[in-house]
Amino acid sequence: MQQDQTTTAKLIKRFRSFRYSLVLQGIAVGFAAGMVAVLFRVSLEQADAFRQSIGIFLSAHPWAVSLWMLALLGIAALVTLLLRVEPFISGSGIPQVEGEMQGGLSQTWWRVLLAKFIGGILTIGAGLSLGREGPSIQMGAMAGKGVSRLSHRDKTEEKMLMTCGASAGLAAAFNAPFAGVLFSLEELHKNFSTDVLLSAMSASITADFISRYVFGLKPVFDFSAAQMMPLQNYWMVLILGILLGLVGTLYNFCVAKSQDLYSKIGSQFIRTAIPFLLAGACLLVYPLVLGGGHNLIELVSQDMAIQSLLLLFCLKFLFSMISFGSGVPGGIFLPLLVLGAISGSTFSEVLGLCGIENPLQNFVILGMAGLFAAIVRAPITGIILISEMTGNFSHLLTLSLVSLTAYAVADLLHAKPVYDMLLERLMKKQGATPPPSGEKLLIESPVCFGAPVCGKTIQEIPWPSGALVVSVKRHDQELVPHGDTILEAGDILVLLCNESESQPVHTALEKQCKSMSAPQ
Repeated sequence: MQQDQTTTAKLIKRFRSFRYSLVLQGIAVGFAAGMVAVLFRVSLEQADAFRQSIGIFLSAHPWAVSLWMLALLGIAALVTLLLRVEPFISGSGIPQVEGEMQGGLSQTWWRVLLAKFIGGILTIGAGLSLGREGPSIQMGAMAGKGVSRLSHRDKTEEKMLMTCGASAGLAAAFNAPFAGVLFSLEELHKNFSTDVLLSAMSASITADFISRYVFGLKPVFDFSAAQMMPLQNYWMVLILGILLGLVGTLYNFCVAKSQDLYSKIGSQFIRTAIPFLLAGACLLVYPLVLGGGHNLIELVSQDMAIQSLLLLFCLKFLFSMISFGSGVPGGIFLPLLVLGAISGSTFSEVLGLCGIENPLQNFVILGMAGLFAAIVRAPITGIILISEMTGNFSHLLTLSLVSLTAYAVADLLHAKPVYDMLLERLMKKQGATPPPSGEKLLIESPVCFGAPVCGKTIQEIPWPSGALVVSVKRHDQELVPHGDTILEAGDILVLLCNESESQPVHTALEKQCKSMSAPQ
């Protein structure tokens, strides 16, 4: 008992003083995660080039088509083997990171890192409609966990370093350091913690430096020539936002249904082989839908016929559902951005047919941000991500307007954010939490305006069993909590619990501190 109290005291003391050491650790994690993400990105570029050369060869030598199909079945068998060895590499990997952050999962960092790297190259390189950002985020988080384990950090610091790694992974994948930081705050932690901000920013900047050293200083997409939209055209932005909210709702619904349909197929190999064989067919008849679709965003930013855009949207949407629903390694970030760009381009062409002049590139940019907000429900991340990817920050007002509109429409239609939905399905599939390690964990949570705990004393709040409020941060001051301490909006609570109890503590904090009370 005495030893347990000493360990807890040391943990709290270290938590209060490790802010700046986290910055240094964040740099180390940013270097490790950045190297992994950059190597993954380079490998995918080589795989894409190889696939394109295969397509040229097959068009000149039709007799080799059957050999390529057999090769794809062999790759599908290898991916199936990887999924059996390490099931946590399935899908984008972001729900797995969120699940571990909440204490519901425990991943073996080196095995996930290696299997996800190989699996992602095989699936995306073969042409499945999947993105590199989800795997980059998961591998970055596992690199952070590896740094933590190798340097013998406690669980609280380990989760911080995993957040740093996730930020660095996204930053290196898209040359978007601020989006990496905001994604960690908005999606993974769902609160703006100073400690997370400092450490994640140091990791993201480090990873972005490595990425730009390898790939150059130019943004991922060059839309720097796009001009600001006139104020009298803002009604178009509202209409586009409404349409994107509807498309995003349909997208999330189809993601869930595609996974349900695949779950009825008993054989993992058959589930994996279906998108691989379709990728082989698409390479012969419609190669535009293959891969993440980086080239498509630049293509649809030029004038295209509406019929071609609609065909491209339908086929890319369908192939994305088939690819992601199968559960193979790969993300949805880039494919959904492509669908958003096509949606924006189609909307622009429709306006042109109606005799309304409009800047095409503006609507491509707005389409990406709006659909991201509707599907992921992280509008701030989407706005900054698109701005960094396009190298143009002059559209913040229109990006905010389209994101807010699309977000509101999807929310009114009760569409769950895609990663929350995927995490919920993953936890149901797992059916169990990881075995308890006996380690203590400190969890931070802000008290949001209108939350149920606002105006109540600590002793009046039904905290989860085994959780203890050890600190209340208010206006840069740290209060020693007592039973009669009244909580206010803006307070930062720090709770101590066992690692095995962290998931119910996270759930309780979401309800007590972050959701608004129903009006009396």
